[in-house]
Amino acid sequence: MKLDILAFGAHPDDVELGCGGTLAKEIANGKKVGIVDLTRGELGTRGSAEIRDRESAAAAQILGVSVRENLNMRDGFFINDEKHQREVIKMIRKYQPEVVLCNAIDDRHIDHGRGSKLVSDACFLSGLRRIETQLDGASQEAYRPKVVYHYIQWKNIEPDFVVDISGYNEKRIEAIMAYASQFYDASSAEPETPIATKNFLDSLDYRARDLGRLIGVDHAEGFTAERYLAVNRLTDLK
Repeated sequence: MKLDILAFGAHPDDVELGCGGTLAKEIANGKKVGIVDLTRGELGTRGSAEIRDRESAAAAQILGVSVRENLNMRDGFFINDEKHQREVIKMIRKYQPEVVLCNAIDDRHIDHGRGSKLVSDACFLSGLRRIETQLDGASQEAYRPKVVYHYIQWKNIEPDFVVDISGYNEKRIEAIMAYASQFYDASSAEPETPIATKNFLDSLDYRARDLGRLIGVDHAEGFTAERYLAVNRLTDLK
């Protein structure tokens, strides 16, 4: 299955938090979208890997993605080496996306920056035909996505561009809240974490509203790019 967009996240819920609105909008516009989680988030303070498996499946259904896979890398301990790069390369060659979205280049959680570099490096290496990979017993052809963009996560990194997600913020929030084990619940007896506070829950909306405010729309999501953004005409810019 060839996809238009393939979004990678170090943990289940990274993609929903960083670019859920953008994916929902692209899917509504007919694009085929997939998600690949690097780990099951088994080191998370709240919930469990099994709970997050169910939550990620529910979130994928809410967004309407065509496929979601998990590479079962070790949460907190995966590294950017050949072994892990090859696993990501297999996904890129399997789905041949035009666009790859991945974690923030620099962020509070060490897996985010590390996952960002792993996926970015794998996107380049995937285009080298002398790197041979097999999936389900069949050899894969070399393939390199056209662009790699990084969604913004915990840190308020200045975006290189923003996507208007007006009309899709509610679906984004719904997909995020599918991870009920991870976020604020006044009745929960689980330990508090930085993302399980009322302030963080409120930020899901006010951050998108603030980025939207800056471009004159209701809600937006921000991204950073690895190369210059190009347009054919000045009127392509909004």
